[in-house]
Amino acid sequence: MALRDVIGQDRAVTILLKTLERERIPSSYLFTGDSGIGKKFTALNLAKTVNCLTPPSPPLAKGGNKEGYSQKREGYVGILDACDECPSCKKITAGIHPDFLLISPEGGQIRIEEIRAIDNVLALKAFEGRKKVVIVDDAEAMNTFAANAFLKTLEEPPRDSLIILISSSPDLLPDTIRSRCSTIRFAPLSDGACEEVLKKIIARHLPGKEKKSGKPAKPSQGREKYPPEDDLQLSDLVRLSMGRPGNAMTGDMFEERSAFVQLLQEMLRTEKDGWASKEEMERWFEFILIFLRDMAAWLVSGEAAVIINRDLKADIEKLSRETDLQGIIEIHRTLNSLRGNFRFHLNKALTWNYSGSLLRKTFGVHYV
Repeated sequence: MALRDVIGQDRAVTILLKTLERERIPSSYLFTGDSGIGKKFTALNLAKTVNCLTPPSPPLAKGGNKEGYSQKREGYVGILDACDECPSCKKITAGIHPDFLLISPEGGQIRIEEIRAIDNVLALKAFEGRKKVVIVDDAEAMNTFAANAFLKTLEEPPRDSLIILISSSPDLLPDTIRSRCSTIRFAPLSDGACEEVLKKIIARHLPGKEKKSGKPAKPSQGREKYPPEDDLQLSDLVRLSMGRPGNAMTGDMFEERSAFVQLLQEMLRTEKDGWASKEEMERWFEFILIFLRDMAAWLVSGEAAVIINRDLKADIEKLSRETDLQGIIEIHRTLNSLRGNFRFHLNKALTWNYSGSLLRKTFGVHYV
């Protein structure tokens, strides 16, 4: 995979390509946007590109054919990318390149030990590549000590180094860190782009599918858990993903939504806390916000085409009769605000009881 394989993020990729073309790569980037929309994928391929041993040459500048970004991205006539075949590209893909380091939270935090590992990598001269590249995934998970230590690294970045922070909640990062990074914003994908990404993931990881090389695809070794069974289910998955295809393939979204409906029923029947974990609680909030959005859309239009959970139309229609648009907007705003406080480690039982009381008051009846 290379930058040319990034789907639905033309603006972000074009900015990166132009900095490469002009040889004005900043020492640090901050990739922001929702989870599951390609930030980490783009960062990995940028790392490949700056260290690629046999990069593709610009086809227009050298009289070649009009392929690559000259064709895909209007107004951009060069092509700078990773070949994805040289030893450097393959080592970065495997995570074993001596000049590359990927840091992710452990136990929900990035600690000062991880920052020291970054400093150790950056302190050394590039061994094989042109630049030492460090990617910090979920950078907002840095604790206070780690953030303070990392600020010193950003203030005096070593020569020939590139640091890429990835965050879906950049507001949780200290201002002093954000201000020292060039921010690249990623947007949720369109339905068409989201479907294209999902099809590529399925073709690459589903056993029995054939690659272009004619060899069978290897079974998934990553986070992807399941493929849609048919085009109709794929269409449902595209809608449920809300432009975030990466999230759609990290678990069985249909099973998760069924669990959401069951928990919603239990909550409206005033049963005790049914969330098995805080992660499940956070996931439930994602679904309830989409569900409330569907209720509001149904009340305004009365058309099933505007609903994301179309197969739950009967439930949406039933509950919508028990409230009004203003009530749905108010509870959506309240629950969304509550969701924004999850970083303060809200008590599960209290959150369950509070959310349930709000929903019962809004709907006025028990959900059956």
